[in-house]
Amino acid sequence: MKPFSTVEVPVMSVNGDGSATRLDVLAVEEPLEIRIIHPSTGETTISVTMRTPGSDAELAIGFLYGEGIIRSLEDVLRAGKRVRAACGKENIVVIELAESCSPDLGKLTRHFYTTSSCGVCGKASIEAIEVLPVEELPVGDLRLKAETIHEFPARIEASQALFERTGGLHAAALFTFDGDLIELREDVGRHNAMDKLIGSLVRKGELPASERIIMVSGRASFELVQKVVMAGVPVLAAVGAPSSLAVELASRFGITLIGFVRDRRFNVYTKPIRISELAKQFGPPTKGTC
Repeated sequence: MKPFSTVEVPVMSVNGDGSATRLDVLAVEEPLEIRIIHPSTGETTISVTMRTPGSDAELAIGFLYGEGIIRSLEDVLRAGKRVRAACGKENIVVIELAESCSPDLGKLTRHFYTTSSCGVCGKASIEAIEVLPVEELPVGDLRLKAETIHEFPARIEASQALFERTGGLHAAALFTFDGDLIELREDVGRHNAMDKLIGSLVRKGELPASERIIMVSGRASFELVQKVVMAGVPVLAAVGAPSSLAVELASRFGITLIGFVRDRRFNVYTKPIRISELAKQFGPPTKGTC
């Protein structure tokens, strides 16, 4: 059965002095329990997240990839759902890992004691990423034009089918340096939208995505930068502001972090050398630009 991403509810709509009853379309929010199965650990619940139903296997795979539990689709034997009889909804996704994959569940510790959408602040958060098998991203030869960045919000908005109906969903979108929109995922949670997007790239064997850009519809939190670092994506752009820890992490791993991308303006917080108009100020000439 196909999951429902929206639901209609009756509302009293007030306009000036008048009012009327009508149906409003809302984004569905339901819990998803992510479990893994491995010969060394058995079946283990690793996370429960509130998400918009749809692309649940991608969400789980993207989450595991972002946490360094899996490094490619070869680490996954199968991904399936279970229906919990108590509510009759598909709200459990089970990822069976290959025996050759050695999951270190200690990497997930921070998810058991944080509720902040910016992740856990402080030294421990940075160190948790630094011990993973990732290095600072090289600058490379590709450059991104300011005009291309200005066009991102409109291209995302035009492709957000659920947001157009509900006005209540975040988006994570994958672009080329030329500004072509490749993939887009939506969810009530900004981190879930990112996990769904990255999970789709894991499934297609397209990581690391060193020639791609990700833009998110909300703000840029620490955890979103972490997921971009793990995916090998060199540029993260956001409609909103970054957190201080997001800027620190982006600087540490060589990510170009861009915020406040709206109304034909934006701020570049780290690695401005990847922006064509700023490249001469912040680095030596390169072979070519996009």
